[in-house]
Amino acid sequence: MQDSSAPPPARDSGFHRSIGLFSGTAINMTQMCGIGPFITIPIMVAAMGGPQAVIGWIAGAILAMADGLVWAELGAAMPGSGGTYVYLREAFQYRTGKLMPFLFIWTMLLAIPLLMSTGIIGMVEYLEFFFPDLGWWPVHLIGLAATALVTWMLYRRIESVRAITIALWIIMLVSVVGVAAAGFSHFHAGYAFAYPAGLFGGRFFMGLGAGLVIGIYDYLGYNTTAYIGDELRNPGRTMPGSIIVSVIAMMVVYLALNISVLGVAPWQEIAQSKSVASLVVERGWGHAAAAVMTVLIIVTAFASVFTGLLGGSRVPFQAAHEKVFLSVFGRLHARHGFPHVALLTMGVVTAIGTFFDLTEVINMLLAATIIVQSVAQIAALVVLRRRQPKLVRPYKQWLYPVPCVVALLGWIYVYVSASTSSLILSGVWILAGIAVFVIWARANRSWPFAPVEVREAYLDEN
Repeated sequence: MQDSSAPPPARDSGFHRSIGLFSGTAINMTQMCGIGPFITIPIMVAAMGGPQAVIGWIAGAILAMADGLVWAELGAAMPGSGGTYVYLREAFQYRTGKLMPFLFIWTMLLAIPLLMSTGIIGMVEYLEFFFPDLGWWPVHLIGLAATALVTWMLYRRIESVRAITIALWIIMLVSVVGVAAAGFSHFHAGYAFAYPAGLFGGRFFMGLGAGLVIGIYDYLGYNTTAYIGDELRNPGRTMPGSIIVSVIAMMVVYLALNISVLGVAPWQEIAQSKSVASLVVERGWGHAAAAVMTVLIIVTAFASVFTGLLGGSRVPFQAAHEKVFLSVFGRLHARHGFPHVALLTMGVVTAIGTFFDLTEVINMLLAATIIVQSVAQIAALVVLRRRQPKLVRPYKQWLYPVPCVVALLGWIYVYVSASTSSLILSGVWILAGIAVFVIWARANRSWPFAPVEVREAYLDEN
């Protein structure tokens, strides 16, 4: 067990350690809850086959917490920008050089835009509340236009998104509280707890796998404090505490929201709804209130895509700048000084993603990241404990290796539960990444065409 009272290791990061447990938890929760639950509750209910969908949220919370403790140890020991990229670089440099961080960045070129695609898809679905007769082409043209608008807005130097982030958090909070309140004001227990016969039959575990895919998607963001470890006060306490508290808090929010929604209409109707929040508010408070709530959710979706692409476009740029990824992504716009190649690439992938079904996009983005990020990070923690035993670890994982085992089994279950097409796409993408890496490594005279270069960055600092 770690000594949580010990001061963090001294590092010349330039950041002030001002984020405590409360603010760290708030940061995580803000990232975890955007438009996600408003577009996935019907999918969860359909996947689980009834009100037992609440089990999907609980299973997602267990996986998020176990995986969060992996992030907590790695993030506290190796704070700063980069997150997974840094952990994989440090852990796997001994045998495979820059392959693993390269593959991670390559995967993010697909996963981050796909995550943004879910926001665009959700925004368009709620827009159909006002225009219910939109056909296939109008729906997708609106999605393309929204993606183009976000990319155009970002095609300039953005100094700060603090105001946008705060506004997004306030709108999200109002939306969640408003929908839950509307649901409970028109609540029918007979709907909310109408569990079907043979609840735990053979189909339950198939449904649970699909439900866990949706559940963990909605918990994404629990690891945000791991990316800002240099700004945490007492990271040995703040890092795991912010993750654990935010996961538990969001589980309570999701359960309350799910139950309130299920109490408004039969679960079969909920499962078929594309704008379930609008449905709930309209049943409880009328059409005008539903229209206001729908606008808030549309704004939330658009703003989340804006902030997501802004941050996401900096990921390949940073890696290219450190000569661990394709140099073209390290280029800055000549006039405004932002990574325009990465932004345009991710904008195009986001636009393509809007042509797919929401469930398929969620499956694709998770399948693409589980092997290269989630499973690889668990391996990284184990490798670093063996390779760098002297690394200062302000937090060491409680009950190690139990959380690692739980997270590993959970991620494998999610992976095999993903759709076949998603598994094929993720496999092809990773193989393509390996091929590109070989070409890149040969051009840059890096491993496997040269001996590995080992630099234990965080040991060298101490």
